Amino acid sequence: MSETKELIDRRDAIKRVSILLGGVALVGGSSLWSTACRTEREAAYKGVGKFSPDDVALLDEVADTILPPTKTPGAKAAKTGPFMALMVTDCYEPKDQQVFMDGMKQLDAATQKSAGTTFMKATPDQRLAVLQALDKEQHDYMKDKKDREAPAHYFRMMKELSLLGYFTSEIGMTQAQRYAEAPGRYDPCVDYKPGDRAWANHA
Repeated sequence: MSETKELIDRRDAIKRVSILLGGVALVGGSSLWSTACRTEREAAYKGVGKFSPDDVALLDEVADTILPPTKTPGAKAAKTGPFMALMVTDCYEPKDQQVFMDGMKQLDAATQKSAGTTFMKATPDQRLAVLQALDKEQHDYMKDKKDREAPAHYFRMMKELSLLGYFTSEIGMTQAQRYAEAPGRYDPCVDYKPGDRAWANHA
């Protein structure tokens, strides 16, 4: 992503992540802006919609494998798992929700086949190997997909939401990216009422 001295709000960050993913639209509708930032206040590590606390914990580990801690905290520290569950619950169509939910089971099955254990019990190296294989699988699937209306591969959804959740979190915005404080605090959420016009910027 390009560096900038301007305040980067969640909307701008989401657009930037979409560019990273080749211009793929992650989710549609203005409800994204009002729901995407609720994770810190509401989801935490509770169940979200059809997602149990164990499901949310699994998503956190998937995201943390994709974006592990380095010089900056990783995706789990940014509570990316709850964000992913909330986005699927609030913003995905039912058919896409089902693909995502089934995908978590397929992820565990792939880990069992590869490492002989569940994803949660696998070592970091085993987890990475599984996700690398699934990333190739989703890439081939998306390249060969003929029906534009067909759901995306479940791991593509997981990967997109991992990036989206991390780079629009406070950690992702202020530590993983260059961030200029204006007017001097991080404020990811603003009040929104259905029918309101979108903010050009907020601070």
